[in-house]
Amino acid sequence: MKKRTISVLLQNQPGVLSRVTGLFSGRGYNIESLCVAETLDPGVSCLTLVSKGDEQIIEQITKQLHKLIDVLKVNDISEQEYVEREMVLIRVKAEASTRAEVLRIIDIFRGKVVDVSAKSYAVEATGTASKIQAFIDILRPIGIKEIVRTGTIAMSRADKKK
Repeated sequence: MKKRTISVLLQNQPGVLSRVTGLFSGRGYNIESLCVAETLDPGVSCLTLVSKGDEQIIEQITKQLHKLIDVLKVNDISEQEYVEREMVLIRVKAEASTRAEVLRIIDIFRGKVVDVSAKSYAVEATGTASKIQAFIDILRPIGIKEIVRTGTIAMSRADKKK
């Protein structure tokens, strides 16, 4: 089964997200990542979800999404060139003996310290899911106290020919 990223434009109305997630749970499909926010038009939201499935499953999911009343457009963007990002906030131990090492790791991953305490740093990083996972894996032995992670957001690449 292949990871698929699906972008859905939908009306920004109460209950729409519940209907979308209900469609997945009702058919026994798992949503690995889900992120939704307003677009330039406050009445329309863009929902980006990541799920795994073969061609038949993904085709069924997209057809079912099209049937939902508040759904305006469904696009399986994993079939084309696209850019994806995820963000993570990590609170990591940063005692006197490890502060320099933590700061080097943050710099390597182009992260940013967003909060400092006597014994920890809160760090922000963005990138692909694999980059975020590598960042977490490297910080884990130092001592991660807390992680908050967004879902994947994605956008089709612009047509270079036009």
